[in-house]
Amino acid sequence: MITPEPHDLADLVQALHADGTPWLPAGSGSRLHWGPPVQETSTVVSSQRLNRILDHAVGDFTVTVEAGTPLRELQETLRRENQWLTIDWPWGSDADGNGAGTVGGLVARGLAGGLRQRYLGVRDQLIGIGLLRADGVAARAGGKVVKNVAGYDLMRLFTGSWGSLGLITELTLRTSPQPPERRGLLLQGELEPLDELRRWLLRSSLTPELIDWWSPTLAVQAGADPQHALLLGLASVSDAALRAQCLEIRTRAEQLGLRGQPLDPERLEALRAVALGRPQPEGWLLRLGTLPAQASALLAERVLRDLPVVLGAGSGLGDSWAGSDLPAYRVEELRRNCVARGGVLTVLQQPPGTSPLPAWEDVPSRPMIEAVKAQFDPKQQLARGRLPGVRNPLES
Repeated sequence: MITPEPHDLADLVQALHADGTPWLPAGSGSRLHWGPPVQETSTVVSSQRLNRILDHAVGDFTVTVEAGTPLRELQETLRRENQWLTIDWPWGSDADGNGAGTVGGLVARGLAGGLRQRYLGVRDQLIGIGLLRADGVAARAGGKVVKNVAGYDLMRLFTGSWGSLGLITELTLRTSPQPPERRGLLLQGELEPLDELRRWLLRSSLTPELIDWWSPTLAVQAGADPQHALLLGLASVSDAALRAQCLEIRTRAEQLGLRGQPLDPERLEALRAVALGRPQPEGWLLRLGTLPAQASALLAERVLRDLPVVLGAGSGLGDSWAGSDLPAYRVEELRRNCVARGGVLTVLQQPPGTSPLPAWEDVPSRPMIEAVKAQFDPKQQLARGRLPGVRNPLES
């Protein structure tokens, strides 16, 4: 992995372009093994030395950072001003953000956790972006104020692009005040009443930070009963308001025959840390997606019976993971179940030595995706084989 100094980065990319050398944009490189394989000859170009916080407009609730800035460092800096980025630590991080990688890497993967229930995804936090094109030419879109809408929306295009369109160098994001009060609830019982409670919550005037489905296996790992669960996180400026919300939810849950466990902020964070998973270098990591209304039906499938699963109740997106002893045919079965329910399955990591499964399948918009790729990377140098929505031929 090459980690050039900032003033050398453009010259390096221009040289790679002139030679037609395949290369892979990277941040800290902590999750380069996720997703489809790239050509082994690809040169990895890291933005790690682009690691400055350029501007924090506290009163405007925006922050501009270089893409190689560690996410944990940025959150710690914002916390000193009682602000934060309303995004989750990536899967596999410690509870305090160790191993979370860089801000640019987070945007390039585009994966969001349970906090999107209230705050939407990482792309919704972006208001400006700077990047290097495949030919080494710098480009910029958006601005440094929340209402700026100038230029083509490269923020959404590059979020989740997996390094296939260019190297992200700079980001401007919106920040939010830190909620002074937080509480949570862990609700357990049968799937049908839990799903009824989910529907009630989404229709209500309540605005939880997260509403996450948990499988029984994940609940056991957290020290709870071996039943399906809903983990709720609530935040407010008023402790009295939170108490009232928790009472309202618990009353409704009891009417449905569910058990509710109140959670103080420390216990809530401890449970959320369980859902960040325990990385297994030779195991499976799967990104699940389904229509939200189909989430309880997906969780009832036997293929998920013994797996830890966390799934956003409002988004239908989440993660599951397992050791290398999980047969590949069960992952294929799970993919069929997700697709049948209007969703997708992405294989982020699979055990070495297994018959490779495609990280993702072709999508109907493949021709448009490839046309965009051709405009940004006409020599097809960037992240070869790792174009979201286009199946990697190496996995066929």
